Amino acid sequence: MCALAVTGLGLTGCAGEDPDAGTNGVGKLAADKIQAKAQAAAGVVDTVRLSGTVVAGGKSYKLDMSLKSDGATGSVTADGAAFHLLRVDEELYLKADAAFWKHEDGKSDDAGSDTAAAGKLDDKYVKVPTGDPSYKKFSGFTDKDLLLDSVLTLHGSLDKDGHHEQAGVRTIRITGDGGSGGTLDVSLEGKPYPLRLVRAGGAGTLTFSAWGKDFTLEEPAKGETVDYGKELPTS
Repeated sequence: MCALAVTGLGLTGCAGEDPDAGTNGVGKLAADKIQAKAQAAAGVVDTVRLSGTVVAGGKSYKLDMSLKSDGATGSVTADGAAFHLLRVDEELYLKADAAFWKHEDGKSDDAGSDTAAAGKLDDKYVKVPTGDPSYKKFSGFTDKDLLLDSVLTLHGSLDKDGHHEQAGVRTIRITGDGGSGGTLDVSLEGKPYPLRLVRAGGAGTLTFSAWGKDFTLEEPAKGETVDYGKELPTS
């Protein structure tokens, strides 16, 4: 049995072997067909874990979200501040420490008041009002279909970039405009799920895992929840 060889295009099999032998066969398709297969596979599955970075509106967000059709749970880090998001159906909650809330609620001239208010919100699930400007932005990080639709399309002319591996899974990589339009690694094992995406224009790198692995979403207990009202502090 010979070892896999590494070439400029990624992993290859032994001389004369078919690198797609024993796979789901998508590696033999044209790049646009591979992208379509990956999008279709992602669209019909109920759950996925998405992690990595997304650059949007000039800001970089670090995400680690478990997503399903009716909600999500996970963490977001932006500008050095980390917080937890939980959405169950239409109800969205944000949980962070007192330092986060003190920073956010910076309009007040009363430092003592700021500290007291932040203390009440410390490590509590704060319900995000649907009319608050933060609701649309933060809920977007919890919307499986919206997130996947926005990131799983490469830009420009599509081509294949050889066989690779992600987390021990064989993949076929496709590129947009030679990589400047993004790259996508698609699983060659089982369903052709997307496994890793490098977004165009340096807009972040995302990995996808736990496709189809269900998890439980529950609204937090009343003792863990604060209803701040119609608008979050300094939203």
